Amino acid sequence: MKFSNVRILVKDYRKCFEFYTHQLGLEAAWDVGECYASFKVADGIEGFAIFTSDLMAPVVGNTDKMQPIGLREKSMISFEVDNVDESYKKLSAKGLKFINEPMDMPDWGMRVVHLYDPEENLIELFTPLST
Repeated sequence: MKFSNVRILVKDYRKCFEFYTHQLGLEAAWDVGECYASFKVADGIEGFAIFTSDLMAPVVGNTDKMQPIGLREKSMISFEVDNVDESYKKLSAKGLKFINEPMDMPDWGMRVVHLYDPEENLIELFTPLST
């Protein structure tokens, strides 16, 4: 078995695509119509993708179910950045709203800050703490 990517299923594909490219600054490797995009997460690695939920639902027999919104997070997308505080300032200046401010988490060995994407997927930006 070989890992391919983590793919989140989204209702509003274009809004999420714009968020991850124009606001968060990820480089799209693929943008297929209004249904699928993968993003470069490191040199030569596309480990994160979005896919239109309404296209996946019939395949797995979930067309009668709604996507959960307004519930406790079940997953989180985590990105390492060079400097959490600089990323926080830069993204805040672009209008992104954060859940908290950058903070040290000594037990985790990192400095973190958190925000949501347009569909309430939790995102963490972190920088390892100096040891």
